[in-house]
Amino acid sequence: MSEFLATIVRGLGSGSIYALLALGFVIVYKSMRVISFAQPAFMMAGSLLVGYLVLSMNFFLAVLLALLLTALLGAGVERLALRPMIGKPVFVLAIVTLGVDIVIRTVVNSFIGLDIRQMGDPWGLQQVDVLGVQVDQRHLATLLTTLIVVAALFAFYRWSRTGLAMRAASSDQEVALAQGISVARVFSLSWALAAALAGLAGVFLATGIGLEQNLWLTALKALPVIILGGLDSLGGAVLAGLAIGVVEAVVGSYGATLHPIFGGDFFLVVPYLLMLLVLLVRPYGLFGTREVERI
Repeated sequence: MSEFLATIVRGLGSGSIYALLALGFVIVYKSMRVISFAQPAFMMAGSLLVGYLVLSMNFFLAVLLALLLTALLGAGVERLALRPMIGKPVFVLAIVTLGVDIVIRTVVNSFIGLDIRQMGDPWGLQQVDVLGVQVDQRHLATLLTTLIVVAALFAFYRWSRTGLAMRAASSDQEVALAQGISVARVFSLSWALAAALAGLAGVFLATGIGLEQNLWLTALKALPVIILGGLDSLGGAVLAGLAIGVVEAVVGSYGATLHPIFGGDFFLVVPYLLMLLVLLVRPYGLFGTREVERI
């Protein structure tokens, strides 16, 4: 039983990383109606900045400063690469974000090099006893931090003037403009938030195992998460991320006991199988808004 609970906690830790990445996708999509493929690059940039900054300051200060710089990078990308493309087809904007991702990751990889860079985190691979269950400290830290960030994000959208303005702009940009809301500012802030969330996900992903060039592949699992939860649902992104993390961990630990085909690395394809099943039943996701077009 304790082993099963440890597996669940490990899954929640991984799912929290997926949720942070997926939230960035959803925030950008709600504001601009475009899927940003630049999230993996922001994830790598944020974690790389922590790896350098931690050499000269406290780990937590390094994380805060790195997230601020990553947010500025996201806002800069929106201003320089995306804003001139406003009015172009959504497909064009998506291709631009893909190009941004390649450029940023190429630069980041040149600083990472071929060796694994350690993050200097306070958890590493240490374990702690929680009610008789041995769990990794980094999984607990990831889960708790994600819950705090998600609560703060929902409070921001619910009660702050800026958050309400972002919600209004995501619902109808023309009406928001008529009410005096700066849609351009909403776009910039959306990209900044998405980049910071991706950077935070990268920090937790690299803790304990270090930062290396192929770490960005994990960000691809955020795509099944947003399909499962819904492209325009923040709550759906969180729930779907945690669910996929738990299912992935359980299949990885116990899949082989059910059938040999579920052993080995089969758990790696579980998120994409779930995505395909959801697309067949609910193409707009479990919590996404169903769009109705009149003709």
